[in-house]
Amino acid sequence: MFPMVTYFLNYGQQSIRAARYIGQSFFITLSHSNRLSVTLQYPYEKFILLDRFRGRIHFEFDKCIACEVCVRVCPIDLPVVDWKWETLIRKKRLLNYSIDFGICIFCGNCVEYCPTNCLSMTEEYELSSYDRHELNYNQIALSRLPISIIDDYTIRTILNLPEK
Repeated sequence: MFPMVTYFLNYGQQSIRAARYIGQSFFITLSHSNRLSVTLQYPYEKFILLDRFRGRIHFEFDKCIACEVCVRVCPIDLPVVDWKWETLIRKKRLLNYSIDFGICIFCGNCVEYCPTNCLSMTEEYELSSYDRHELNYNQIALSRLPISIIDDYTIRTILNLPEK
């Protein structure tokens, strides 16, 4: 008789424990349903990036003196600088400057060590492409200024993250 009573008591305790666990998980689910959504409608809503964000590199052709410091400080020797020595003025003349963003690790060393400040980081991060050869930017593509997210009237910027 006693084993049967203890069996029913254990069964009842296990049933109560299972109901308590189900109730706790249901309560957690309900508490999360009251929060605001964090999902963005990407092309139309964008976060404002931090000041030190390292996006696409902007290049100013007129300021460059072809010193190749950017190539020497780059961990993967990425920027390609083509120049020609001008004997009359005894200076280098820059012919071509290109960076392949498919290989670039966005470390920012080239921007930091450039003596003439002809390189700068922008807030542009949309560099996706179907062909990897399209990511090789020459001096014309690098000199294109990106549209600022704040100034673009078609995009609603998200200034503050919702509190959790």
